[in-house]
Amino acid sequence: MELTPQIKEKLDKLQEKYAAMGQDMSAYLDGLLYADFLTYWDYIHLDTLLSLQNPKTPFPDEEIFIMYHQITELYFKLTLHECKQIANNEKLTVQFFTERVKRINSYFNALTTSFEVMVNGMDKDQFLKFRMSLLPASGFQSGQYRMIEICATDFIRLVDKSKREELADKSVEEQFEFIYWKFGATELASGKQTLTLKQFIQKYATQFLQLVKDRKESNFSALYHKLLEQGHDVSALADELRKLDLYVNVEWPLSHYKSAVRYLERDPVDIAATGGTNWQKYLPPRFQKRIFYPFLWTEEQMDEWGKGWVLSVLKTLKNEA
Repeated sequence: MELTPQIKEKLDKLQEKYAAMGQDMSAYLDGLLYADFLTYWDYIHLDTLLSLQNPKTPFPDEEIFIMYHQITELYFKLTLHECKQIANNEKLTVQFFTERVKRINSYFNALTTSFEVMVNGMDKDQFLKFRMSLLPASGFQSGQYRMIEICATDFIRLVDKSKREELADKSVEEQFEFIYWKFGATELASGKQTLTLKQFIQKYATQFLQLVKDRKESNFSALYHKLLEQGHDVSALADELRKLDLYVNVEWPLSHYKSAVRYLERDPVDIAATGGTNWQKYLPPRFQKRIFYPFLWTEEQMDEWGKGWVLSVLKTLKNEA
């Protein structure tokens, strides 16, 4: 092969690069010579990935349950990757912010539209049997999802709505005691914290609290207001943040609600979720009134938060029955 000027230029640049680090370029060229060509399956660790499904029971549909939750966590990791890019950008622009939130919305769109796998993609009898082998594990224990919430809004918005005004000026630690999701993991009969919740807090509380402090000035709500105060046109960003608000606080929990109704609703007494969570009150958006960006919605929209979606789903489920 002819040593063209372009190739020589690249070799000279490589020589400069390695020389600056005190390295011998020829040694690295030897490494390149002896290295095998990269394959797709090695690059994404495909064999390892496909070996990570280990059902606890012989029911075939448990594997579907495992894989979908693993897919979900990968989408959450993608979302947190975008959150980190936004928060760590020292010269944040409206365009960069908007584009990254748009990516996050595409991830949540994929999640919410694919959740039909969990609603109708498993045999109900199999699910009600293999779920008993998962106790006290629960999707409630997704730490990445809680991190997304913390990155998305001012922490006070995640405090139970009955305590927000009272705790507005309190410390993060005091507010954390009344974070909304703790009330969704109480025993239905006694009102005590479930083992699911106790495990979750023990594993993640310190990490969550540190993230809250790290994102005090760089959560999406805080960054939006900074750009607005600087006189930037944030209309496109506001549109994407509204979509994110609906995806995370209405569409996603409602997808779970549909699944819970499909598998757990039963007269006269509903079946408890695997972690003992109070799904009837925890999942419907109209009960939680969890809204990341109240400044982007009208009072009427917030009063009706999630109601239309819930009624629509209940009507659909009734028609399917």
